Amino acid sequence: MKLLEGKKALILGLANDRSIAWGITKAFKEQGASIALSYMNETIHKRVEPLSKEIEADFIFEMDVTNDAHYAAMKETVAKKWGKFDILVHSLAFADKEDLSRPFVHTSRKGYLMACDISAFSLVGLCDTLQDLMNDNGSVMSMTYYGSQKVVKNYNVMGVAKAALEASTRYLAQDLGPRGIKVNCISAGPIKTLAASGISGFRTLLSQVEEIAPMKKNVTPEDVGGTAVYLASGLSTGVTGQVLYVDSGLNILGGF
Repeated sequence: MKLLEGKKALILGLANDRSIAWGITKAFKEQGASIALSYMNETIHKRVEPLSKEIEADFIFEMDVTNDAHYAAMKETVAKKWGKFDILVHSLAFADKEDLSRPFVHTSRKGYLMACDISAFSLVGLCDTLQDLMNDNGSVMSMTYYGSQKVVKNYNVMGVAKAALEASTRYLAQDLGPRGIKVNCISAGPIKTLAASGISGFRTLLSQVEEIAPMKKNVTPEDVGGTAVYLASGLSTGVTGQVLYVDSGLNILGGF
């Protein structure tokens, strides 16, 4: 039997076929899960729709996490299409490119609030909106990065937003734990995605990982997908409020 047979997974943040969310989507589908995908706007819709057909998603829906009306509409859609569901994947993050290209001390108030709203508060908002539709013993997971824990050049305000995301994960794990719902983060190593393209010096970072990481290689969306399956399945019963690193061991090094 497949690990996610009979499970329904809501995946937010798929942008294209290089997204971490796409690696997770494919892994979930291979393990028997039913899939629903979000898109932020018409531009993203044009990318998500063909991918949804490729993996035979049950439905797609519009979701801009900065729009309060979209939360209610999402809940209504999920309730109508599925009734209940089991897995929530939050693969959403955004920061103003200017705030990623200048010293952190110059971060604008608007940019700070936007990064934390989209990258961190959205997880809280999604859990609050959807918790009544989530089956007991379900799984919530979001994507983070080591720049939340240590200073990574040019990661700037996104590091602060990811730190807020990780702290939110722990508090959500406490709130949802009585129902057996796990809430965790996956901290992936650098992956060449649309979101990562906005970080200055990212190509250099990729080459450094291959040189210094214990496994001497960069990770892929498929690597993250395997860990996501573990967190979504019954294999991870009892694991909640954690940050699981999928980064070829980079985070264990003392200086790099």
